[in-house]
Amino acid sequence: MSLSAGIQPETLTALIALVREHTGIAMSERKSVLLERRLRPRMQALAIGSYQAYLDKVVKDRAEVPHFIDLVTTNDTLFFRTQQVWDYMEQDFLPQWQREHAGQPLKIWSAAASSGEELYSMAILCEEFKARTPGFGYRIYATDISQQILAHARSGRYAGRSVEKLRATHPEWVKKYFQASSNGLQVMEALKKHVELAQHNLLTPLKPPKQFDLVFLRNVLFYFDQEHQEAVLQQVRHSMAPHARLILGESESITGLDTAYQFDRPMIYKLDQ
Repeated sequence: MSLSAGIQPETLTALIALVREHTGIAMSERKSVLLERRLRPRMQALAIGSYQAYLDKVVKDRAEVPHFIDLVTTNDTLFFRTQQVWDYMEQDFLPQWQREHAGQPLKIWSAAASSGEELYSMAILCEEFKARTPGFGYRIYATDISQQILAHARSGRYAGRSVEKLRATHPEWVKKYFQASSNGLQVMEALKKHVELAQHNLLTPLKPPKQFDLVFLRNVLFYFDQEHQEAVLQQVRHSMAPHARLILGESESITGLDTAYQFDRPMIYKLDQ
C-alpha cells in the first residue's frame, strides 16, 4: 500500500489538537514532516491510505489511542545525561539526605522516565552510595505516558548510543550492574528490584497519591505551552514532600511561570516554604 499526499492543512490542525488532547503536548504546524514520519509505519501496518483516515480511526477507536500516543511522544535519553546533575546527586543530595533522614528510605520519582536510562542511572548511584552507607535504602517510581517505552524500560535492555558513554567513563559499573545480551547490555536484577514502573499522564494526579523526596522531570516541559507547563508543575508539586527537590533539564527554566518552586541551583528547585 502506498500513502496519498502529505497531511492536508485541515487534517494537520485536527491531528495537532488530538496530540494536545491526549498528551498535553503543544505541537506546532511546523512539525508536519515529523508527524508524517512517525505515523506512516503505523498507517502502513493498518493498510490506511490517508492521514485523514488514520485521524478518523484514532477518534473512533479507543484501542488505537495508546498506539497514537506512542507514535507522537519523543523518547531520547542516555545514561548519566548532564554530568552536573549526577555530581550534585552523588556529592550533595545523597549525603545530605542521609544526614537528615537516616533510617528512612529515599523515595524517587522519575517522571516521563522514557526508556529507563535515567532511572537506572539513579539506581546505580544509590547502589554505590548504599554500599558505603549502612542503613541507606531507596525506591524508584518511574512513569511515562507511553506503554511502548515503558515496556523498553521494564526490559532493561540497552545498546548503541545510550550506553556508549557509560562504557567509556565507568566500565566498572557496566561490569557490576549489567550483563551482556545478544545485542548490548541487560540491567541486572539488583537494580530492577528497587524500581516500579507505571503509565501516567503528567497532567493528571498520581493514583494512588504518593509523596517523593526527589523528582526528575527532565527535558519534558519544553514540549508543553505555558498553561500546560504550569499544570504539570502543579501536579508534580502535590507529589513532593516539603523538603523534596525537583530536577529539570539543562535547557529548561521555570522563571516567569506561576509555580510554587524556588531556585536552588541550576536545574535544581525546591518548594516554597
